[in-house]
Amino acid sequence: MAEPTTTAAPAAPKRKKTKRSVAYGQVHVLATFNNTIITFTDNTGGVIASSSAGACGFRGSKKGTAYAAQVAAERAAQIAKQQYGFTKADVFIKGVGLGRDAAVRVLAGMDIAVESIKDVTGVPHGGVRPKKARRI
Repeated sequence: MAEPTTTAAPAAPKRKKTKRSVAYGQVHVLATFNNTIITFTDNTGGVIASSSAGACGFRGSKKGTAYAAQVAAERAAQIAKQQYGFTKADVFIKGVGLGRDAAVRVLAGMDIAVESIKDVTGVPHGGVRPKKARRI
């Protein structure tokens, strides 16, 4: 029995992906005691580049250090600058880790103008539930 032959429809020509330019955006720094995550976004919140101390090869307690945050910020900033032409940023810092200051210093060192720095660390209101009353 002869096999039916199917003719494939010609594929539509692929359009070349246009390189998006984001000169001004936001940098979100999440600095915990265990890790530091740096995310570059445009003004609407779409992620451009991100990196973390763990993604840069640091393991264990070394992820929470200021040097690990510096390396992570350098990597993310380099991607944002090269691929998107990132030059100005509003910085939002969350958390109490050692990488808070290190990440912001890297931006100035890589010629990214820091327009504003805002601390968006969550503040507890009401706190945790108290222990039950002791009965004697």
